Amino acid sequence: VGFVHGVMNTDNMTLSGETIDYGPCAFIDAFDPAASFSSIDTQGRYAYGNQGPIAAWNLARLGEALVPVLDDDPDRAVALAQEALGRFHGAHLAAWRGGLRDKLGLPASVAEDDVAALTDRLFPWLAAARADWTSFWVRVAEHTAAPVDDDAARTEAARLVPGAPDPAGLAAWLADWRAMGPDPARMRVVNPVNIPRNHLLDEALTAAEGGDLTPVHRLLEAVTDPFTPRPGFERYAEPGPADGAPFVTYCGT
Repeated sequence: VGFVHGVMNTDNMTLSGETIDYGPCAFIDAFDPAASFSSIDTQGRYAYGNQGPIAAWNLARLGEALVPVLDDDPDRAVALAQEALGRFHGAHLAAWRGGLRDKLGLPASVAEDDVAALTDRLFPWLAAARADWTSFWVRVAEHTAAPVDDDAARTEAARLVPGAPDPAGLAAWLADWRAMGPDPARMRVVNPVNIPRNHLLDEALTAAEGGDLTPVHRLLEAVTDPFTPRPGFERYAEPGPADGAPFVTYCGT
């Protein structure tokens, strides 16, 4: 869903594998694997696309701490830790691709490699066009029916991802995706319409500091039923201003 933890270090990751302490966090608007919002993350260590590797790094530190109790033989203990840690990449990749399969509305019979082939083609277009990550998935669920001809297909692609550098290529991608049998109903239960967008959070926080909690309650109402489009909540589904200042979050926000 485009969530960036902000400071996903070892003390912010539990033994159950969940992350905690969401102070300097945010959701991406424009798709960018390098998106990072925390004021202290100047190197992009906890960027959107780096959260998997950071989880692996955190687990490696846990493995080092457990070496003395894994086995009386230090070499054997290190080997056991490395064996366990070696399974993380495959498990994470399977979970990531499984999540993308759901976002694309594809049946479980579609192989992970086929999901990866689709998204490896798609993501560069989204990044180049700075497409809104949330609304893209909502819109693409409306395009499971094939257009009438090639011209209509290119027009559809250009409207789906405005600014995409290769509408014809994107049209071909849509055709390949449709051939895998996507289910729009399945997409609508995993792809949120509303997220706590950064400009809306700023607006609500500013109002709250002035004593008006109405925007806080309204935003909370929108994001606690995120998958359902509702009259009166349209602005909560809209991206923030593209020309605004970069969003920065702070510990303690």
